[in-house]
Amino acid sequence: MSKGQTLTIARWRVWLVALAVLVLGCALLARLASLQVVPDMAQGYQFLQGQGQARTLRTEPISAYRGVITDRNGEPLAVSTPVETLWADPSILLRVPERWNELARGLGISESELEARLSRYSGKEFMYLERHLPPQAAEEVLKLDVPGVYSQREFRRYYPAGEVTAHLVGFTDIDDRGQEGMELAYDAWLSGESGAKEVLKDLRGRTVKELQLTKSARPGRNLTLSIDLRLQYLAHRELKAAVQRYGAKGGSMVIMDVRTGEVLAMTNQPAYNPNDRSRMEPGAMRNRALTDLFEPGSPMKPLTVMAALETGRFSAQTRFDTSPGYIQVGTKTLLDPVNYGVLDVTGIITKSSQVGMTKLALQMDPQTVRDMYYHLGLGQSVGTGFPGEAVGSLPNHRRWSPIQRATYAFGYGLNLTATQLVNAYSVIASGGIKRTPSLLRVDEVPAGERVVAEPLARKMVDILSHVVTQEGTGTLAQIPAYPVAGKTGTVHKVGVGGYVDNRYMSSFVGMAPTNNPRLVAAVIIDEPSDQRYFGGQVAAPVFSKVIEGALRLLQVPPTATTNGVLVKGEPKKEEPWS
Repeated sequence: MSKGQTLTIARWRVWLVALAVLVLGCALLARLASLQVVPDMAQGYQFLQGQGQARTLRTEPISAYRGVITDRNGEPLAVSTPVETLWADPSILLRVPERWNELARGLGISESELEARLSRYSGKEFMYLERHLPPQAAEEVLKLDVPGVYSQREFRRYYPAGEVTAHLVGFTDIDDRGQEGMELAYDAWLSGESGAKEVLKDLRGRTVKELQLTKSARPGRNLTLSIDLRLQYLAHRELKAAVQRYGAKGGSMVIMDVRTGEVLAMTNQPAYNPNDRSRMEPGAMRNRALTDLFEPGSPMKPLTVMAALETGRFSAQTRFDTSPGYIQVGTKTLLDPVNYGVLDVTGIITKSSQVGMTKLALQMDPQTVRDMYYHLGLGQSVGTGFPGEAVGSLPNHRRWSPIQRATYAFGYGLNLTATQLVNAYSVIASGGIKRTPSLLRVDEVPAGERVVAEPLARKMVDILSHVVTQEGTGTLAQIPAYPVAGKTGTVHKVGVGGYVDNRYMSSFVGMAPTNNPRLVAAVIIDEPSDQRYFGGQVAAPVFSKVIEGALRLLQVPPTATTNGVLVKGEPKKEEPWS
């Protein structure tokens, strides 16, 4: 073969190889293009990208911060603190049984307990290991670097005032949803809206990089309550001491601002600590001041008198002969503790005379009494919006028997809540204006509704001020620096077979200072001991201590008392009807 032929063959081979390389390169470029550029190609770049993202990209929720609940002065009553929740992917954790003992020790549980939980969730990809851990404790577990164990930021509710405000504020569950009290009533307002973010994770589930915020979390809105935490502490302390002192089953106290209708304090016994629910008892969770009904007894007598005076047929000086200290009405005998003789209307209230009140009631149309009760807000919701708020009952008989007319006039045969009782007396204290009680701070004073003429309301304040003199049943409600007006109450409780002789509900409801009432409050003591159970003995002193402190905290100027000389000793007793 010649030299020229050899060069020609070699050149041909070179071109062949070059062409093959070119074709292979084009094919490679075409394949790359199909994988990364052409969108419609089967198992193209969109498919591969989706598969990659499915293994590395995750959307994680961003917990929303729940709104803060404060008292009227901005003191925090409920706040959210950041915590860590540990969770696991059982499908991963089940592959490393050799790490279970180490993880169980970190969680403070036994290995058998962890194994049992894993077996229950063996077909799942998510299970909680521990909810709401302090960040430091969660970090110690995460440092173990156990495959399939992760953490998530959440918030836990904390209540700085503890049991002092528990019944009003309420609490949330472990998922931060309101369960009781204002937490439940305003759950939608307090709850925020969770956000979301995209993160890049490695094959062990660890976050490598936060890529983007897909939705911002919206924090919950704050809630300002009407209560003054200083007054709340004071009322809680004195009510708790009284319940313990008299061996009572429970109690309630409500304080309302006469000018605005705001509830400045609301406390109950027994109480509970919302920060420690391990020993929480269902009976201690009720906000008795709004949910529990009781027959009020004697505190209704001034309201009946107000209805009588409104008719114009009676005056504060109208006299009734209560001798011989009892009266027969049908088959019932109604008693006074002693024979008071002749009493005027003011004296009937001062002595809390059953006989005098009965004689007055039997001269009145019972519908007149019922209408007064209704205008003062009884038998209807007070409108706080609190979950479980009771309405009570205000019967309206077609035919009123004499005994029904008598007992209705002095507070039997109907029931109400402590808040309804305070609301009714606030009408007297405000000069005849009824305002809706508010559990939220009021920035603009509501106009209210006039339901009683102002002169009549002022006259009732004057009549009630006699109850706290040394001649009345509420002597121990006196306050040295402020004149007080109010009414005691002592009623038998109802049992299976009727009224029970040795079970009582004792109360005092009143206002101060009488020359320009600022506060109206009710104290209810449920089943005090047999030895001391009169409202003037057990409830009136609580009113005195709390309202004196409250008026000083509110910087109400002291006023010379109009209740007469302060005396020591026992108040006059009132006989509960049975």
